[in-house]
Amino acid sequence: MNTILNVVWLIFAGLWLAAGYALAGIVCCLLIVTIPFGIASFRIAGYTLWPFGRTLVDKPTAGIFSVLGNVIWVLVAGIWLAIGHVLTSIPLFLSIIGIPLGIANLKLVPVSLAPLGKRVVPTSSLRTVGP
Repeated sequence: MNTILNVVWLIFAGLWLAAGYALAGIVCCLLIVTIPFGIASFRIAGYTLWPFGRTLVDKPTAGIFSVLGNVIWVLVAGIWLAIGHVLTSIPLFLSIIGIPLGIANLKLVPVSLAPLGKRVVPTSSLRTVGP
């Protein structure tokens, strides 16, 4: 099921959103100081291409610099990428088959605003804690 959702996602939203992240990554890599932003942007671009079956988790080693970097990111690129996610989700919600894709798109908004200090992991590697 994840493969089917990923293929449909790739056609209707993934390519366009990943191109936005890749463009932000290229711009960020132009200056040496903003290379960590570019690396994070490329990581999220890969996740945006094929999101189902994977998830984002916080890096345990992320510290205050990730928080400060995310504040700068929001001002430079994050707000525009978040707007892209919201605008892309609207037509997906208008079709019945696109509703799960629209929900997934809106789940990417927080990541577009704060990509530093995150890593992409397969959902199968997450352990559930229970009684």
